[in-house]
Amino acid sequence: MKYKAAIVLAAAALAWPGSAAIPADAPVADEIPIALLVDISSGQVLYEREADRRFVPASVTKVMTAYTAFKLVDEGALRLDMPFLYSEEMEDEWYAEGSNMFLRAGERPTIAQLLLGITTVSGNDASVAIAMASTGSLEEWLELMNANARELGMRNTHFGSPNGFPDGGQTYTTANDLALLGQAITQQYPGLYRRFFGHRRLRWRDITQVNHDPVTGRVDGADGMKTGFTNEAGFTFIGSAERDNRRLVMILAGSPTGEARDESARQLLEWGFDGFERQVLLPEGALVGSALVQDGARSQVGLRLPQEFTIALPVDREETDWQVDIVYRGPIEAPITAGDPVARLRLVIDGEAVLETPLEATEDVAKANSWQRIANAFARWF
Repeated sequence: MKYKAAIVLAAAALAWPGSAAIPADAPVADEIPIALLVDISSGQVLYEREADRRFVPASVTKVMTAYTAFKLVDEGALRLDMPFLYSEEMEDEWYAEGSNMFLRAGERPTIAQLLLGITTVSGNDASVAIAMASTGSLEEWLELMNANARELGMRNTHFGSPNGFPDGGQTYTTANDLALLGQAITQQYPGLYRRFFGHRRLRWRDITQVNHDPVTGRVDGADGMKTGFTNEAGFTFIGSAERDNRRLVMILAGSPTGEARDESARQLLEWGFDGFERQVLLPEGALVGSALVQDGARSQVGLRLPQEFTIALPVDREETDWQVDIVYRGPIEAPITAGDPVARLRLVIDGEAVLETPLEATEDVAKANSWQRIANAFARWF
């Protein structure tokens, strides 16, 4: 059974324009079918258009390739200074095949150099090289990519290649899934993200290429991530920027032109920062209520916020009422350990759920002994 309790807070009047969760005036070109802007500092969706619609990501796939490499590096299974011997077979298959680092047989790029080739110039060859260097086979690398996608909750995503090259529809994703990936790569590996994303150009041998990222260096705080294009996918982009401890992640997909994608990407990020202001609703550690406990030494357990509960509010807004609810499936079965995530705090505006954050138990609750079970049974009966 799902339980819900409203929390009454003082001064519970927030401002919000017409649609509570998603304002409709974001500057995204009408011809772009898929768009999403998320404030990952709070998890709040600022704008969405067909965010659960599957599409072919093209070279945006390489963000998962970079994430998979970052994870291996963090675990100690891969070294950034490790060289990899690029083979004739790989050169024959991938030299000048789409976007390229232009690797040649016999060269020994390091893992760090391959990562820069992936994140800066979208090297199809570098993506395959890092897969082979890490696992020895594309099949094992793809298993890692797809396992990582499942672990991140990317339920509508599958990878059939390490670089997004056309593969007969094996590779697909959604904007909501890519937002999870964008959050993970920026928050779990911030040092590696800063080191390898956001570079404007790359020189390999005597070849200098520029990054096609439309926001880095053009939007204040923008630092990546990845464009993509195939005839099947159209023009795609996942981008991110951070200002004043607010990080936004945006996705555009299916644009008919690169110009529409690039302009919409820049305008959407600016709109997300300039059109909203951050407000703390409840501080970190706030005690917000309690939840019922089943077969426990106590009949209830306290609930607190492990992190502050914030929301991004549109600057130009009208007054409206709001409500904060405690939501959980319960009663929650004992035993419970302090710090266990046992419920959620939900912000509802105009009857629409806008934002949720976890709530944790404030104390341990042991399993009830025989006398406590009898007392609990009488309490429930009365």
